[in-house]
Amino acid sequence: MGHDNDIILETRSLTKEFKGFVAVKGVNIKVRRGTIHAIIGPNGAGKTTCFNLLTKFLQPTSGEIFYNGRDITQFAPADVARLGLVRSFQISAVFPHFTVLENVRIALQRKRGGSFDFWRSESLLSQYDDQARALLADVGLLDLQDKQAAELAYGRKRALEIATTLALDPEMILLDEPTAGMTHEDVERISALVKRVAHNKTVLMVEHNLSVVSGLSDTITVLARGEVLAEGEYKTVSSDPRVIEAYLGTAHG
Repeated sequence: MGHDNDIILETRSLTKEFKGFVAVKGVNIKVRRGTIHAIIGPNGAGKTTCFNLLTKFLQPTSGEIFYNGRDITQFAPADVARLGLVRSFQISAVFPHFTVLENVRIALQRKRGGSFDFWRSESLLSQYDDQARALLADVGLLDLQDKQAAELAYGRKRALEIATTLALDPEMILLDEPTAGMTHEDVERISALVKRVAHNKTVLMVEHNLSVVSGLSDTITVLARGEVLAEGEYKTVSSDPRVIEAYLGTAHG
C-alpha cells in the first residue's frame, strides 16, 4: 500500500482489549502533516488508551500504526521519540529543583545526544542559554527563567513542559489533555501557546472539552465507547447529532 506524504501519522483498525473489555475498537485516524488534530470524547471514550497506543506506552491487541509511512506498531516508546514523535508531559519530565532555564537547557543537551553532562563546566553549558531563552520567550516564561520549576503555578509548569518538549525539536508533538485542571486564564494561555508552537510542527492532542479545541484544531476525531463517532472540522462535528448526544451533560455541564 502506497504512502501519502501528506499523512504523518496513521492508524489502521487499531484495537485494544483489556480482559474482554474493548477500550479501543477498529480506530482509523489519519493526521495530516503541519496541522493541529484533536482526539476528543466524553469520559470513558477511549481517548487516553488510544493515546497510549500511539506513543507506544501500550501495545495494541490488533491493528497497525504508521509514522511517516513506517510501521511503528512494535516500536518501544524511546524509539518512537527518536523518530521525532514526542509526547509532552511524559518524556519531558520537569526537574522541580532546577531553574526554568536549566530545565530547558537539559532538554537541549538531550537532543544533542550522550549524557546530561551534569559535571561539565558552566561555560560549556551556557552555550545553550540563548537557545533556551528563545524557547522560554516562545512560551511566555522568559521573566521566570531563574525561578525553580517547583515554584511555578500549574499552568506555567505546563508551559515549561511544552518548552522542554520543543527543545527536543520533534517533528510531531502529542499533548495529553494540556488544559486539564486549569483556570480559565491558564486555559486561554496554553491554547494560545499550542497555536503558536504549531506553526512548523504537527500537533495531536487529546481533550475532552469541545470548547478548548474549537478554535485550535484543523481536524477533530470524536471517540465514543472506543470507536470513531465522527471526524471533521469543529463546525461539522459539533453539529453532528451523535456527537451532541454523546456529549449531553458532559462537555458543557
